[in-house]
Amino acid sequence: MPSTVDNRARDFGDGRASAGRPRESLPVLLTVDEAATLLRTTRRAIYAMIERRQLPGVIRIRRRVLFRADDLLHWLDQKRAPSPEE
Repeated sequence: MPSTVDNRARDFGDGRASAGRPRESLPVLLTVDEAATLLRTTRRAIYAMIERRQLPGVIRIRRRVLFRADDLLHWLDQKRAPSPEE
């Protein structure tokens, strides 16, 4: 049974065709736009969460902000509520 994190990683995509094969995994580092898509929120909300230190895996390279995909997905998995079946 695939985990929630696996489902999010498999469903994630930027809408571009990738040589006839679906995107099966996330890149190691995500941009703010990719993180916003993954969390289904806006860039503005992502920057607000960064400022409040609410998101894990933030990497700053000069003015650029990136996220470690594994840290973000692990954080999402920890935030999920257990289903009644669990």
